[in-house]
Amino acid sequence: MKQLREGETSGDVPVVVQPVEVEESASYRRDRLLAAIALICGVGLAIALPFALRVGAEFFLPVTAALVIAIALVPLLEWLERRRVPSALAALMCIVLFLAVANIAVAAIVFPATEWFQQLPERVGQLRQTLAPLVEVYSDFEEFIDDIVREFGRSPGGAPQTVQVETPSTLLQIIATSAPFAAIQMFFAVLVIFFFLSGWTRMRKRTITARASFGGAMTTARVIQQVVDATSTYLGTITIVNIGMGLVVALVLHLIGMPTPLMWGGIAAVLNYIPYLGPIASALLLVLGGLMTFADPWYALLPALSFIAIHLVEANFVTPMVVGRRLTINPLLILLSLSFWAWVWGTAGALLAVPLLIIFRTILDAAGKPDIAGFLFEEGTLIHEHHDEPRTPAGGS
Repeated sequence: MKQLREGETSGDVPVVVQPVEVEESASYRRDRLLAAIALICGVGLAIALPFALRVGAEFFLPVTAALVIAIALVPLLEWLERRRVPSALAALMCIVLFLAVANIAVAAIVFPATEWFQQLPERVGQLRQTLAPLVEVYSDFEEFIDDIVREFGRSPGGAPQTVQVETPSTLLQIIATSAPFAAIQMFFAVLVIFFFLSGWTRMRKRTITARASFGGAMTTARVIQQVVDATSTYLGTITIVNIGMGLVVALVLHLIGMPTPLMWGGIAAVLNYIPYLGPIASALLLVLGGLMTFADPWYALLPALSFIAIHLVEANFVTPMVVGRRLTINPLLILLSLSFWAWVWGTAGALLAVPLLIIFRTILDAAGKPDIAGFLFEEGTLIHEHHDEPRTPAGGS
């Protein structure tokens, strides 16, 4: 068919084609198509990525942990570089300081924990004696239920089952079997931290100067600085708060008479990096430790109750005052991030959940969040647009 041009007629009816409207319609359809392709690819990536991260945890976990630690150490690196310390030496000093603090924390927890494992058989006997009144109450309640069942003519059927419990491996055996692989992962993570820090200044400069426009360069520099500031501020302040809380817990447990109070304080400090679930785990461990230590079951709950009181003060007064509103995150996002990364990488993923959430949120806030609802229900694109507001030309007033 012959294509009609502007001014031509088809029979007796004149047809006028507006080139601008045709171009806008084609551009709109092209944007919708590209947005649909991007949305489908994004959904597929979101579904496949968690399984890829979980299967490849041996690689992705140490790399991710190393990058988060390296980002948190960037302010210290820049402080050393401003004092004319070479980048490689500054990176080495940051790593040495981090490893020293980490080794002190591990030594304060692992060595006393080893003694607890060695004394476990004796402490299990103490636990049985402490829980004897509660066990008697449970036995009486069970007999009462059995009597009711017999009254209704239904006795528990089947022969009693015998469960054979194997003797658990000692902590030293567990460490000996997993030490070589863990050492390789730790060495790999340390190398990632060192090369990231030693090349940080050059990498940041190259990333900024590679932008095609001055506005793009400024936006890139601002996003990088925001990621570093938010991550380092959160980890730095939370570390200080957790160390202080751990020392207070250790002091209170020492006054109560709990053995190895520094170990319990260290456990409470480390688990406090995991929101919500970490303090619950600390309280349960202290309940178990108290029952294994003290003969009075009510006094055995005092260590856990003391920790709960200290944690309530820390969570409701100290942390909000130190962290402030600038790093306030929606609790629902924290729970979702915590459950996701814990499912992907276990305890290590739970420890990294909040720092990763801060990094992703900072990048998304700067790059812009997609308008999925507008694309699906308002025939828009995946970009937020405000059509009602007048647009100011670039360079105009």
